[in-house]
Amino acid sequence: MGNRERNTYVMERITRATLCLLEDHELSDISVSQICQTAQVSRNSFYRNFESREDVLARHISALLESWSEAYQGRATGSNAEMYGSLFAFLKKNAGLLLLLKRRGLFHLFERAFMENWGPKAELENVAAYTVAFVSYGTYGWIEEWIARGMHGSHGSRGSHGQESAPLTSPTTTELRTAEPARKTNWAFLSEKPSRA
Repeated sequence: MGNRERNTYVMERITRATLCLLEDHELSDISVSQICQTAQVSRNSFYRNFESREDVLARHISALLESWSEAYQGRATGSNAEMYGSLFAFLKKNAGLLLLLKRRGLFHLFERAFMENWGPKAELENVAAYTVAFVSYGTYGWIEEWIARGMHGSHGSRGSHGQESAPLTSPTTTELRTAEPARKTNWAFLSEKPSRA
């Protein structure tokens, strides 16, 4: 195993150990020593790869979002409904992590990674930056509300008049199509591979 592979292996062990410990403990109650002991790596290995315990989670979240973006771009047709459907299916697949972040008060790490990847950038013209901000923060808000409501869609819901609603794993294609802006603006730039500044 070369240095690069070994380093990747160590980072994966540290990430898994951190997530495992986070299941039972608040992040503030987990020490770097505990992470290293669980991962069976040295403290030097930890600090060679990560700045802090929070950095472990932030990098993991960012890598997951980038993996979705790359996978989606490989098969995208440019439809807003398709893009959002793919995004919410990806989020549902990673529900365990998202719910863990929520439970531990760490969902700001997801927001930060999401905005770093798809939020407004300083180099954009004002109108473009405002548009990107509107869409990216709106999408983030949609995700956060969807998670807060138990990751259910509204299809089949009958409102708050005591009737049961049918839970969904993610918004349906019909819901996504009806939620698209009337001008058919294409927000597929959200799925574009983030550029490194």
